[in-house]
Amino acid sequence: MDLVKVVGKSKGNLAFEVDLNGHKLITDASVENGGDNLGPGPKSLLLAGLIGCTGIDVGLILKKMRVEYDDLDIEVETYHTDDQPRVYKDIHMIYRFKGKNIPLDKVTRAVDLSMEQYCGVSAMLAKHTPITYEVVLED
Repeated sequence: MDLVKVVGKSKGNLAFEVDLNGHKLITDASVENGGDNLGPGPKSLLLAGLIGCTGIDVGLILKKMRVEYDDLDIEVETYHTDDQPRVYKDIHMIYRFKGKNIPLDKVTRAVDLSMEQYCGVSAMLAKHTPITYEVVLED
């Protein structure tokens, strides 16, 4: 088992500077929630982690399949619950591939493999929140 250690240092008010293996970022609350809006909120970073995790998986799988595409955008849509703690519900992901002659069956297979087998962030979130996804091809 590999140890994962992330360190957060208070930067005043509600902001934290987080060190992720030498990469630093600031998390904060919005002004409406008492913060200074110096960086993204922690729950938004969770969604960013989901995009990064599955995006890396899909990219690696498609390289192995020798599938070429010009660009990939991944969107996440969700809502907060009304009750505390306010959590995400019904996460929906849209994978937008751009390029010519992209084989739908192979990119769909790559996304399925990521979401159902390889993406650890998806696996953790899916235990508490349903995640759906779709693949869109654009020229």
